[in-house]
Amino acid sequence: MNEELHDHDRGLSFDLVTLNRRRALLLMGGAGIAAVASALPGKADADAAACTEIPSETAGPYPADGSNGPNVLTQSGIVRSDIRSSFGGMSGTATGVPLTIKLTIETSSCAPFPGAAVYLWHCNATGGYSLYSAGLTNVNYLRGVQVADSSGLVTFTSIFPGCYSGRWPHIHFEVYRTLAEATAAGDPLKTSQLALPAAACQSVYATSGYGSSASNLSRVSLDTDMVFRDGYATQLATVTGNTTAGYTATLTVPA
Repeated sequence: MNEELHDHDRGLSFDLVTLNRRRALLLMGGAGIAAVASALPGKADADAAACTEIPSETAGPYPADGSNGPNVLTQSGIVRSDIRSSFGGMSGTATGVPLTIKLTIETSSCAPFPGAAVYLWHCNATGGYSLYSAGLTNVNYLRGVQVADSSGLVTFTSIFPGCYSGRWPHIHFEVYRTLAEATAAGDPLKTSQLALPAAACQSVYATSGYGSSASNLSRVSLDTDMVFRDGYATQLATVTGNTTAGYTATLTVPA
């Protein structure tokens, strides 16, 4: 009687052929899976998506870069890390909760940008800008230039800025390709602003010396601020610390 043979009844030679065929299919399947996986969004794509150039923003009315009145960039002493005191023959020191500002400057492809120069400035604890605001025209503190190290990092020692009416607490900066371009007041590669998170602002503004910052902060938000309301994901700094030891604000800046 002829019976239909099942796979397990066809002998060793058949089993070996079948096993080899299955192994080949598994290998081909693995290659296919790898090919499909390589076509799916992965880490490289995620990294590329995360590499978003920081938006260009207004320098505001108080840049002191020669575009609107005074120019500190061509003055001796502007290249410094600690920007709390005036320089170049001017006196006066800004007081407030200590703030260390760390910016990592990158190229538009998110590679480190060593040698880039950053000019950074911001208001004092009561919201005034040196060289411009009433009573501050004879001081030039809270302004300075630093050159990025081999990893693109620049560090400034400053104070936590206040909040003035109509604006969310922020820090201005300009990125130049080289120190020579910055100190010659050349054309910046990027002008932008850094936003400070609400929790840190609220803690700082509860301390003395910050005037009406707390009430000013209560009347504005990141979503209504004239600069940040169109999106601030790449401009919101990470801030750690406390009012006693001081804070550190960090931000990566693909320019």
